[in-house]
Amino acid sequence: MKLFMDEDFLLSGDTARQLYHEYAEKMPIVDYHCHIVPKEISDNIQFENITQIWLGADHYKWRLMRANGTPESYITGNAEDKDKFIKWAQTLERAIGNPLYHWSHLELKRYFGYEGVLDSNTANDVWDLCNKKLASQEMAAKCLIQNSKVTVLCTTDDPADTLEFHKEIAGDAGFKTRVLPAFRPDEAMHIEKPGFTDYLKKLSKASNIQINNFESLCEAIKNRMEYFHIMGCKTSDHGMEFVMYYPASKDVIEAIFKKRLMGVALSRIEALQYKTAFLQFAAKEYHRLNWVMQLHYGVKRDNNTRLFQQIGANTGFDCIDDSQTSSAQLADFLNALDCTDQLPKTIVYSLNPIENTAIDSVIGCFNDAFAVNKIQHGSAWWFNDHKPGMKEQLYSLANTGLLSNFVGMLTDSRSFLSYTRHEYFRRILCDMIGKWVDNGEYPKNMDLLGKMVQDISYNNCMRYFEF
Repeated sequence: MKLFMDEDFLLSGDTARQLYHEYAEKMPIVDYHCHIVPKEISDNIQFENITQIWLGADHYKWRLMRANGTPESYITGNAEDKDKFIKWAQTLERAIGNPLYHWSHLELKRYFGYEGVLDSNTANDVWDLCNKKLASQEMAAKCLIQNSKVTVLCTTDDPADTLEFHKEIAGDAGFKTRVLPAFRPDEAMHIEKPGFTDYLKKLSKASNIQINNFESLCEAIKNRMEYFHIMGCKTSDHGMEFVMYYPASKDVIEAIFKKRLMGVALSRIEALQYKTAFLQFAAKEYHRLNWVMQLHYGVKRDNNTRLFQQIGANTGFDCIDDSQTSSAQLADFLNALDCTDQLPKTIVYSLNPIENTAIDSVIGCFNDAFAVNKIQHGSAWWFNDHKPGMKEQLYSLANTGLLSNFVGMLTDSRSFLSYTRHEYFRRILCDMIGKWVDNGEYPKNMDLLGKMVQDISYNNCMRYFEF
């Protein structure tokens, strides 16, 4: 029997162990998509206790605690932080097979030096150990990032954002990690949302452009893109139900926009026509700026109305949406951009794992000499960033394309401790490749294999985004 999460955790053969320990383990990290708040980096925030850094905004953990019957007061409510932590420990000990069990213990090992097991019996000791460590300056935000070997970190930022905290971070000569904004124009795209017209006022103020039609909206968005570009932005990100393709004429889009400004409800088709036009416009600008376009889709949000109304969005009430078949419209959308040679580098993520092979079949249609693997299948995301989910995404990509050119893992997290997810991914990657080699499916050329896992872990991403 193997020891619990020893140094060869998830590495089942000699080749896998060699690939991880001699090649992947040493590589730095690029976190090209996360939800860390730039102000927290700028302020070099230091957390008072393990609950604040672990449970403060982690809806993954919140969902598990609810599944264990934990009262909401211990999750998002006003219970004491220590009591919340103990409730989490009581949940974690029951989480066999869940990636949070591995992630939590990796974080305890790497950041707090704890080699034991967190459960009901050890919760008090772990609480004391972690809080003592957190009092050290090494556990402040900037140190956590640098000590995790993060060279580039991309936050997620609204077009109307001033990016003032990015300026402050860039002005800290002692902080070596590059923290770059990523352009997320969801509020300008989701025309059906109640706050759309209020958001246009906010965007008008930020861009100094009065938005009164679709053309002026595009000018305002373009204005903010230029500002983000000056601030070092290399990528955008879009969250949507699915990648739609409902083309319409310029006059039709202007009429839809005018209708919405007048407060008239839009039909579903009208909203999709507008979204198609907006995303096409944005994509062409990304191509001009040589940005990477990231498309996240397949999520149905805020499903528990009762609790959503009590505690708000991003609190653990989202699910996979399999009501749309996205691959055909994804292909049409990419093709429309490619026809005018304005298709940007693009990373496609679906929350629905059933779509893995469909996505890989689509992206293979649009690769060209503009960039190596110009269109990428994004890493296993959200409900899929566990061992089986990562393997399924990697197997699908390997079966239909070039795994060697994959841009690798990201955290998609709000936590300063989540960089161990890169370790988790790299171990799974090395084990998968090692098994192919040990099974005689690929020659044991360690120079080539070592370079391959280092590229997927770090180098491909640096080249692709041109960081």
